[in-house]
Amino acid sequence: MSAKHPLNIAIIGAGMGGLALAAALRNAGMEPTVYEQAKQFTRLGAGIQIGCNAMHVLRGLGLEKRLRDETFYPRSWNNRDWRTGEVLFDILFGREAEEKYGAPYLLAHRGDLHEALASAVPDELVRLDHRLTGIEQTANGVRLTFANGHTAEADAAIGADGVNSVVRAALFGDDDPNFLDRIAYRTVFPARLLDGFDIGDCTKWWGEDRHIVMYPVKADRSEVYFVTSQPEPGFRLESWSAEGDVKVVRAAFESFHPTVRRVLEACPAVHRRPLVDREPLERWVEGNVALLGDACHPMTPYMAQGAAMAIEDAAILSRCLDGTDRDGVSAALKRYEATRLERAARMQLTSRQNVWGKGVTDTDWVYGYNAWTTPLAG
Repeated sequence: MSAKHPLNIAIIGAGMGGLALAAALRNAGMEPTVYEQAKQFTRLGAGIQIGCNAMHVLRGLGLEKRLRDETFYPRSWNNRDWRTGEVLFDILFGREAEEKYGAPYLLAHRGDLHEALASAVPDELVRLDHRLTGIEQTANGVRLTFANGHTAEADAAIGADGVNSVVRAALFGDDDPNFLDRIAYRTVFPARLLDGFDIGDCTKWWGEDRHIVMYPVKADRSEVYFVTSQPEPGFRLESWSAEGDVKVVRAAFESFHPTVRRVLEACPAVHRRPLVDREPLERWVEGNVALLGDACHPMTPYMAQGAAMAIEDAAILSRCLDGTDRDGVSAALKRYEATRLERAARMQLTSRQNVWGKGVTDTDWVYGYNAWTTPLAG
């Protein structure tokens, strides 16, 4: 790439994918700017599973040591019957997975992963309180307008702005996501409230029409997390901060195994969010504008791969843009799209089925993927 004009890339959204992309582009010598509508970052009470495939990317961004120090290193993802506790399938992690896939599987607080990614992007590259209101393709790239009156121009723009993406709506039209009439209740709370009770490393308790996943999110097990999926039609407030009623959750799982009931009794409060996804898109790119992460492939959380897919996208997109000049941006974005479409769609549809780990499961195609080395589309 010519030193006279490093590509100027505008990234809309400072979530996991947007920050991962900014870090990757900066490492490749480009000039990213991240525009985020929130006025400040907040540490939401939620856990996240960082799969081996995502860890390959995070290692390339220089974040592996920090994450190993802060997060929990599980032996397995244990799938159990809701009533008897019988093991249905044990997805082994720990040293075995690390040796097999070349990277660890970690369990984290979502806020800790976000802070780690933010640490890889200088503050001056992140513009908070910038809600996108318009995007226009020009002869020289892209022009952006924001609700605060700011305008910006860039060689390319990447919509990493979530399931209700403004960029996606501008490119391909607006529509509602698929509401699944199911609710995820979730929380992180201090492990001391369990009075020494051991919840295991990572367990999904499979019920007949609902489930609950629980695991520690700190290396010292000082915080624990759980998230449910249960039928509850009608609730459609898409907010990470909406409060739920812990009594509703306890009642929904009152017939589950004693371990589940013990955790729910100790839990002081929960948040709730409706579960949504979308059908796979046929296109993610229009000219010098592309989509990334939930903006183009939102999925259910049943494989714990939503953030991982956005992080993979970031690595692939940075590779496609590396060495490209202004005239080559559109072709580079199409190459990114061609490289990622099939895998992302497969992940969306597999996750929707909600059978991952319930019985014998082929995990190699998910965790064995390394976005830094996988071949790019021709």
